[in-house]
Amino acid sequence: MLRGAGQGDGIRVRNGRVIGFLLRWSDALRHRARRRRWSADLASGRRGEDLAHRFLRARGLRVVARNYRPRSGAGEIDLVAWDADTLVFVEVKSRRTEEFGSPELAVGREKQEVLVRTARDYARRCKAPWEQVRFDVVSVVFADPPSISHTRDAFPPGLAL
Repeated sequence: MLRGAGQGDGIRVRNGRVIGFLLRWSDALRHRARRRRWSADLASGRRGEDLAHRFLRARGLRVVARNYRPRSGAGEIDLVAWDADTLVFVEVKSRRTEEFGSPELAVGREKQEVLVRTARDYARRCKAPWEQVRFDVVSVVFADPPSISHTRDAFPPGLAL
């Protein structure tokens, strides 16, 4: 229920439609503002990260960092979250359509190696055991409504570097 919404104030929440509408509306406003300041690709990427963040939170993951970069500046992890006792590093891939394949197909071997290297830096800094690390990919396709899929354990954390 919305804060301040009580009996007789005219606000009804059925199946989350009002909340869903408000979230979509605020996403659209944020995206429009970003498109004025950034390139279309960067703005769309951030919109995908926003949707992935909300998607993961709704499934019980606790997001603790966004757009993490090590001090060296080499690499970036879109989202870092805890799933119970597992530290999850999430790569978010978004596309306007699936015309050229699913977004997660863009996470190739080179990207995986960069993610693992960056994740090792994060895990070392927060003193998380590497045995409790997982790599996921969230794909966002900007249809109406957007389509979101989550691939758990997208690739093994033990890639040889």
